[in-house]
Amino acid sequence: MIVLRPAGTRDLAALLRLAGKVGPGMTTLKADAGALGARLAIAEASFQGTLPPARCDYMFVLEDTASAQVLGVSALKAAVGLEDPFYNFRLGQLVHSCKELGVYSSKKTLFLSNDLTGCAELCTLFLDPACRSGTNGKLLSKGRLLFAAGFIDLLPGLLCAELRGYLRPDGTSPFWESLGQHFFKMDFRTADDKSGAGAKSFIAELMPRFPIYTDFLSTAAREVIGRVHADTEPAQRMLEQEGLAYEGYVDIFDAGPVVQGHVRQLRISKDSVLAIARRADADTASAAASPPTVPPLLISNTRRGDFRAIVSHASPRFGSLTLSAGECAALGIEDGEPVRAVALKPGDRLHG
Repeated sequence: MIVLRPAGTRDLAALLRLAGKVGPGMTTLKADAGALGARLAIAEASFQGTLPPARCDYMFVLEDTASAQVLGVSALKAAVGLEDPFYNFRLGQLVHSCKELGVYSSKKTLFLSNDLTGCAELCTLFLDPACRSGTNGKLLSKGRLLFAAGFIDLLPGLLCAELRGYLRPDGTSPFWESLGQHFFKMDFRTADDKSGAGAKSFIAELMPRFPIYTDFLSTAAREVIGRVHADTEPAQRMLEQEGLAYEGYVDIFDAGPVVQGHVRQLRISKDSVLAIARRADADTASAAASPPTVPPLLISNTRRGDFRAIVSHASPRFGSLTLSAGECAALGIEDGEPVRAVALKPGDRLHG
């Protein structure tokens, strides 16, 4: 069975393997044993509740329980920018007008900002390319939102996600070539690696603080502002369906869009419900083995320290949810314990 669970230091080797498959542009999953090990230790402390809420970094792994293989990783940071600055470009507009000459000109601008400081962040989403089938991607990404819905008081009101920006097939960035490289005097991958490793001070030291007119950028650079990497398009659609939206903030290196939304207003937060888990008896289990006739559900237990989430075709009835013995085991629950459930796909409804 495929289950989403908290990541810990025991997953270091598996995450290093996954990091080796990540291409350029993803700053939060690098094949660095020291950095990954330190982050996994923080993740363990976060789930155990031994860190201040704002310092928590909840990392999850997607695991095939039959083989104990880690298929993917995702994360939810409780707050960004409180220890290391969190930079974005904010798209704006400046108007130049001269009535005497009859000239009116509206120009798009980029302004270096820290506007999203303190918000929670969805990050570090990566699924092994060999496992990108079925509901794996949805569980890996949306499971974090179900955790947020269940522990909403641990997070600030606003949630954001920086999406990987457009890169050419050779890994180069049109936006970086037209803007960043002129200030940083290094290639895109080097700057990306430095930022991902936590070295943020060079951004403020080297980037201009005044508005940048996009007219001064190349046509290729302007065209990719707010455009995601081809591999990130499904993730963008999924987050937008859940209630996050692009509001004019982009990454300073590759101009990838930042989507944001209020945690309490996300679909999963509004639609998820608590139910009592009932372990299926032999007759019910036999019936459940037939082809599913109800939409898939995203189901989790209600434990912070031992959070688990799965996809199931169980059908709620009168406040209870009948699960197979395998599903109960995957969630780490016993008969009669509470679970949180929501339709996996927007537009589907819980029945019963």
